[in-house]
Amino acid sequence: MSVRLPPLNALRAFEIAARHLSFKLAAEELSVTPTAISHQIRGLEEDLGVPLFRRLTRALELTPEGEAMLPKLREAMAAITASVEAVRALRPVSRLSVVAPPSFASRWLVPRLHRFSRLHPGIELHLASATKAIDASDPGGLGVDPPQRGDGAQLWIRFGSGRYPGYRADWLFEPEYTAVCSPALLRAKIPLRQPSDLQRHNLIYDDTVPDSRERPTWVQWLEVAGVPAVRPEAGLHFSDSGLAIAAALDGLGVALLSKPLVAAEVAAGRLVVPFDIGVRRRFAYYIVSSEATAELPTVAAFRAWLLDEVRAAEFGGDAA
Repeated sequence: MSVRLPPLNALRAFEIAARHLSFKLAAEELSVTPTAISHQIRGLEEDLGVPLFRRLTRALELTPEGEAMLPKLREAMAAITASVEAVRALRPVSRLSVVAPPSFASRWLVPRLHRFSRLHPGIELHLASATKAIDASDPGGLGVDPPQRGDGAQLWIRFGSGRYPGYRADWLFEPEYTAVCSPALLRAKIPLRQPSDLQRHNLIYDDTVPDSRERPTWVQWLEVAGVPAVRPEAGLHFSDSGLAIAAALDGLGVALLSKPLVAAEVAAGRLVVPFDIGVRRRFAYYIVSSEATAELPTVAAFRAWLLDEVRAAEFGGDAA
């Protein structure tokens, strides 16, 4: 003969309230109101025909009936939780490989990935960084070998022109470049109050993309700033944006860098933007996938999430 059991939600509310001896703490754990917990417990007591708690002025106590029910109920709830987790562990895991430019991967993408993992726990993400994900480093292709059979889907975050025949390319954002430096430079004896003051400071160069048609140079920025007479002479040259950012953080000079890649440092006060002047060129970031895999669920999920992250970013189109 089957036994009619009380509602599972009411039993769960009782177990948590008994553990805390508090309706308020139970409500916080379940993200409901204390009133809702109280109603569930009251309904459970009516269903069982016995009181489970003594409701004191500032505390709760279990009645003998509540004490008697709690141990086995706790075991049952633990068994239910274990069985659910065991089934979840058997879910098929989909693998997705993402290849991105090094500085974009470390500075922009990685700090946001926890949100993707929370939204898509069934996707096993493999992230690789490669300078060949930049057109200037690999103008003839996508710069990575295609995935082998069984390796799952693959897509690229490409910094380039967006022209990739045979591939789907979704525009992500076009970065703006501006001068940044350590706040210590603003406090130094050498002034840095107007762009012309840069002639007395060390300039830091990010040579990741050497072609000035694709990525702004110091000469172009100075022209926009209205001081073309200031000609950059000696400076520090780096072939990686991450190294140029590190040099600026260490106070080695003023760097011309992508706003999205230094937004976290600027927000934290580790870097400052001395002049509200920005320049752009033709290169932008694109989500690139083969036409054959562009609509696979894993690829579509990552693309949709990434575009949502750009829209939600503080700098809007600059995706800071």
